[in-house]
Amino acid sequence: MTGTHIAELNVARLKYEINDPRVADFVNNLNRVNAAAERSEGFVWRLKEEAGDYSVVVDDDPRIIPNLSVWENVESLENFVFKTIHKRIYERRAEWFGMMEKMHFVMWPVEHGHQPTLEEAWDRLAHLNTHGSTDLAFGWDHVPTANLWRSARCETSAA
Repeated sequence: MTGTHIAELNVARLKYEINDPRVADFVNNLNRVNAAAERSEGFVWRLKEEAGDYSVVVDDDPRIIPNLSVWENVESLENFVFKTIHKRIYERRAEWFGMMEKMHFVMWPVEHGHQPTLEEAWDRLAHLNTHGSTDLAFGWDHVPTANLWRSARCETSAA
């Protein structure tokens, strides 16, 4: 099988521990959002852990939550992010997640059938933070056909 798909890594750091009631709405919606992703047109694969969807520990910090998935194309990913239940959760991100100092979202092409590792994804994110958007690692701004993110990035959560 030849051709490429798009992999994405999105990293967030919870403001509170995963069992804290202040992040309960986020935690309680994880399965719902992940199920919506898996049913979405263009979805290919996502990183899962046996213990649960939020059990991947990064740098010994259990409050960092990485999301790693593969999509047929950027349009499919963009539609999932901004046209499904994910959008409602995304709009409330300031309630649950702190601001990241560097870019925390990256996309890159992967060969059909390739399931990227978290280490590979971190390398792509580091490349983006070092070099800016390139064909090897990029954000929404590098994709001329991606438009939904432009309005979403300016939204703020209700106080």
